[in-house]
Amino acid sequence: MITLQDIQAAKRSIADIAYVTPLLQSEQLSRICGNQIILKAEHLQKTGSFKIRGAANRVKQAAAEGAKYVTAASSGNHGQAVAYTANRLGIPATIVVPEDATLCKVNAIKAYNGKVETCGMTSAERIPRAKEIALQEGGVYIPPYDDPFIMAGQGTIGLEILEQVDDVDAVIVPIGGGGLISGILTAIKESRPRVQVIGVEPALANDTYLSRQRGQITSIPASSTIADGLRTSQPGDLTFPIVMKYIDDIVLISEEEIRQAFCFVMERMKQMIEPSSATTVAAAMFGKLPFTGKKVVTVISGGNVDLEQAARMIGGE
Repeated sequence: MITLQDIQAAKRSIADIAYVTPLLQSEQLSRICGNQIILKAEHLQKTGSFKIRGAANRVKQAAAEGAKYVTAASSGNHGQAVAYTANRLGIPATIVVPEDATLCKVNAIKAYNGKVETCGMTSAERIPRAKEIALQEGGVYIPPYDDPFIMAGQGTIGLEILEQVDDVDAVIVPIGGGGLISGILTAIKESRPRVQVIGVEPALANDTYLSRQRGQITSIPASSTIADGLRTSQPGDLTFPIVMKYIDDIVLISEEEIRQAFCFVMERMKQMIEPSSATTVAAAMFGKLPFTGKKVVTVISGGNVDLEQAARMIGGE
């Protein structure tokens, strides 16, 4: 398992690449939720999502070990982050994306001089291809979440929250493969264990919820949730034990709840966030949290939204 010291080291390592992101608040949102809601704005992070934190930490480590080429398998945000960091370090990168990858994310990868290859619809299809390319090119595969350096990089969000928010009671985190929540859990529970950490998954992509219920890693079929960044089939081998050790609760969100939260944040707060990010707001808006009157930070994981996707979300499609 990663440690608090790993996360503190990651914070130093990525300081020249990742931003310390701001906090946003809406009095109306807090009234609706019955808690003081504070948004940790990772959608304003470099490359538009939290993924730059873990990617920068891992790619820097690979470069220190002599890597001359890197690959990644990603629905978009992790790929952007790997491509950006590799470009900064002068290392070629190939990103393997699903066939339905969001156009804005693919274009961003290319803008960072990353080569894009499409492969299948699931991580189970694209990860072997990314590893194959790395082997062919004598490079290093950069995993999206199940890696100590990735997890430690994402955990720097937890450190920032504790520094930025006095007396925070709870932190709400979206769950995909578990890199983000395992890092934040470690940072918070090993620094201030009284702070609750609650994970959120779409009901259509509930692999970590089921795995926690059953006490073992459980796979689900490919998901069609609009929260495309959370479409993992199972939690990671490294991330899941941390979730089991530290998580206070995991709640599930419907597709309509995600859509309404997305629209609220855009209309009332003037912020364009991804559906994956909207899950944490939805958890607060729709009574999924087991408390009221608390100071709550919801992690807004990214803001790379295709305009056509945004139009569909607004239209309720």
